[in-house]
Amino acid sequence: MIELFDRLWPHIAAVLTFLLAVIASVHAILKKQDVRATIGWVGIIWLVPVVGPLLYGMLGINRIRRRATELRREQLRLRASTSEMEIPRSVLAHALPPHLTHLAHLSSLVDRVTRRVLTNGNRLTPLVNGDEAFPVMLQAIESAERSIALCTYIFDHDAAGRQFADALGRAVGRGVEVRVLIDGTGARYSRPTMVGALEKRGVRVARFLRTLVPWRIPYFNLRNHRKILVIDGALGFTGGMNIRVGNLIATNPKSPVQDIHFRVEGPVVNQMTNVFAEDWMFTTREILDGPLWYAELGTVGAMASRGISDGPDEDLDKLPTVILGAVMGARERVRIVTPYFLPDPSLLSALKVAALRGVEVEIVLPEVNNLPFVKWASMPYLAQLMEDGCRVVMTPGPFDHSKLTVVDGGWSLIGSANWDPRSFRLNFEFNVECYDEGLAAGLERLIDRKVARARVLSPEDVTERSLPVQLRDGIARLFSPYL
Repeated sequence: MIELFDRLWPHIAAVLTFLLAVIASVHAILKKQDVRATIGWVGIIWLVPVVGPLLYGMLGINRIRRRATELRREQLRLRASTSEMEIPRSVLAHALPPHLTHLAHLSSLVDRVTRRVLTNGNRLTPLVNGDEAFPVMLQAIESAERSIALCTYIFDHDAAGRQFADALGRAVGRGVEVRVLIDGTGARYSRPTMVGALEKRGVRVARFLRTLVPWRIPYFNLRNHRKILVIDGALGFTGGMNIRVGNLIATNPKSPVQDIHFRVEGPVVNQMTNVFAEDWMFTTREILDGPLWYAELGTVGAMASRGISDGPDEDLDKLPTVILGAVMGARERVRIVTPYFLPDPSLLSALKVAALRGVEVEIVLPEVNNLPFVKWASMPYLAQLMEDGCRVVMTPGPFDHSKLTVVDGGWSLIGSANWDPRSFRLNFEFNVECYDEGLAAGLERLIDRKVARARVLSPEDVTERSLPVQLRDGIARLFSPYL
C-alpha cells in the first residue's frame, strides 16, 4: 500500500495542483472586471503552481466590498423626505445661466448614480482652516437645543479636541441628545483616545468598526472618513477637516495643516443627517429618526445641492463615476485641489482627453506631503497628464489637506474624499455637489490664492530626475491601489 502511494502521490499532487489552478482561474475570469488584472492573475496562477492560486486567494479576491456589504446587509436604509425641494432637470436647466445649461446633463447622471434628489434652496459658506471653522462649529454646538450629530475620522485628544469635548459635554448637561461617531482607526491617532474623555463628559460616543485582532485586519480598509456635524437637524458642517490642533494655523502648531470646511444650510442638511443616521445605526443599532433629528427645512439660499455618499458597499464607485461625468462634460475649465492624487485609468484618461479637446485642466497639489510615499507614486501620473496639456502646480507648506473640484465655474464638489483609490474604493466618504456660480467663483478665488504662491511643475521636473528617484517613484506607483 505504501509503495502504491509512493508511486501515485506525484500524480495526485499534479491533479490537485491542476484543479486548484482551474478553480482559481475560473473565479478570476468570472469575478474580475479589469481585463488587465484578470490576465495578470491568470498568468500568476498558472506560472507559479500552488503559490499562484494561494496568492490569488489571499490578495486577488475583493473581500473588502463583500465584507462591507455583508456588514450593512441587515441595515434599514433611511432616506430624508426632501422630495418637495427636488429640482427636476428641466427646471435646473432654466435656472442655470445659458453658458452653464450643459450642467443639467451632469445632474441627470448624478440622479441615476446616487439615487438622491438634487435639492433647492441651500447655502454653503466656506470656512478656511480651523481658525475660521472651529469657532463657528463650537458656537453652533453651544447653541444646540435638541440634538447634535458628529461624525469624524480623527478626533485628537489635544487642545482643539478638548474644546469640542467640553462643548459637547455642556450640551449633554443642557439636555441635548448628542451622538459622536469616530472611526475605529482614526480614534487611535492620539493617546489616550478622545473616546474616554467624551464618555466622562456624558457624551454618547461610538467607534466605527473598532478592531484590534489580526484576523479582522480588513476593517483597516473600511474606514469612515466622513466629516459631518449637524445641529438640531437644521445646520450642518462638512468638508475635509478633522478635529485636531494642527488645523489652527494661527497658533503655530507643531504640525500645521491647511484645510477647508463648509457651513451648510437648507434641505441638503437632511441628507447629511441621513448619512450620519445610517452610520450610527450600523455601528450601534440605534435608530435616529423623527423631529429630534430631522427639521422642516425651508429655502435659505438659491443653491442647488446634493449629498453624495461613497463607500465599499452598495455605494461603491458612485463618487468616481460622478467625477468622471463632470470631467467628461466639462467645456472650459476643470480645477482640482487634493492632497493625494492617484487617479485610476478612467479618470486619468478623462483628464487627458479633456485637456486635448481644449479644456483647461489644473491640478493643485501640496509641495510638502505628510505621506511622501503617496507623492512619489503620483509623479508618473503627473508626467502623463502634463504631456497632454494639463497644468500641475505645487503649493508651498504648510501641508494642504483641502479637497475641491470646480468645473466650468458653475459646478463644485466639496467634502471628505481625496483623488486616490483609498477614498474612491476603500473608505466611506461624504461629499456635496453644488450648482451655483457664486460658490464656484468663491472657491476659484481660494484656488487662485493658492496658485499665486505655487510652483508650476514642468514635464522636465519629472522626466529629468535621477534614475534612482524615478525608479523609486515607479515602484511606489505599483502600490497605488492600496495607498
